[in-house]
Amino acid sequence: MTPMSAPVGSDRPFLNRRLAAFGTTIFAEMSALAARTGSINLGQGFPDTDGPAEIAEAAVRAIRDGRGNQYPPGPGVPELRQAIAGHQQRFYGLGYDPDTEVLVTAGATEAIAAALLALLEPGDEVIALEPFYDSYAACIAMAGAVRVPLTLRAPDFRPDLDALRDAITPRTRLLLLNTPHNPTGTVLTREELAAIAELAVERDLLVVTDEVYEHLVFEGGHTPLASLPGMRERTVTISSAGKTFSFTGWKVGWITAPPALVSAVRSAKQFLTYVSSGPFQYAVAEALALPDTYYDAFRADLAAKRDLLTEGLTAAGLRVFRPQGTYFITTDISPLGEKDGLAFCRALPERCGVVAIPNQVFYDDVEAGATQVRWAFCKKTEVLREAVDRLRAL
Repeated sequence: MTPMSAPVGSDRPFLNRRLAAFGTTIFAEMSALAARTGSINLGQGFPDTDGPAEIAEAAVRAIRDGRGNQYPPGPGVPELRQAIAGHQQRFYGLGYDPDTEVLVTAGATEAIAAALLALLEPGDEVIALEPFYDSYAACIAMAGAVRVPLTLRAPDFRPDLDALRDAITPRTRLLLLNTPHNPTGTVLTREELAAIAELAVERDLLVVTDEVYEHLVFEGGHTPLASLPGMRERTVTISSAGKTFSFTGWKVGWITAPPALVSAVRSAKQFLTYVSSGPFQYAVAEALALPDTYYDAFRADLAAKRDLLTEGLTAAGLRVFRPQGTYFITTDISPLGEKDGLAFCRALPERCGVVAIPNQVFYDDVEAGATQVRWAFCKKTEVLREAVDRLRAL
């Protein structure tokens, strides 16, 4: 047999052209850089400590008791679906039927993918807040839809509601919102959400809201868009256990929505993971029932860490945009004479042994985020203090 002169399929690239622009995520690149240089990783947004011990023990107990070790039900185990419905009622007064209006997913990332793949068709337009989490752009592309950015601009990072109205066309199918917003830390106000809701109803748009940082709002509180008039019936609300309970590796997320929307999203989800995280679902059901003191202490701990890193970044000469929520801080590096956030982040480990993420990768309008850098403060206090000490080299 003679060797082939060209690889199979060489007449076109192997990668689907819709994904050709994405490549390896910036998180993988920067985390590998942190490992290679022994730097403190303030790039990827995961905690460096586990969540409550009793919740970890609940997962162990579920495994030992044989709960969830085999395929769990497609919509999620009943205990978790009931707990999610109870959470929405407890914190926001939103009533959802756990049997028809709740769907458990493999983290919020799968929930986003399933929702966009289910609800979009080629050519549909999706308006999303820019900078946007990188999976949004990839999932919109996989659906064959067109993303239309609504840019949040420094220093306030507030949505321009007139620009939003102007961006809506007859092809607009869906609004993709993220509040509290990663990476800027912006929390949409009730007034902003009401204006968005009015537009969604007027133009008969669907809305997908990513609310994974709902319990990390440091001033004021979180308002789910679905709680506003006319929105429950057109909104897919997404959240997860990872950010609230510091078990990001468990990958337990969920959506709440009316039955027809849940059914549509489930139709896509069943061909992605089908089911996942069996024993962890039982543990998360117990986590959602933790008392208010847990949520209050969790928020206070992260607020103190935000303030610690904010002060350190300011002392290092960066312009700091103090976040209202999430566990990320956005800064401007131009006071240091820097103009390229990507080059800055790639050089930072050698300069001072810290890793961060350049915000420009979250923008279509790269210039809008060219000098912005994101830092995660969901780390141990001693790690943040060491990072602050190292950043003094800037």
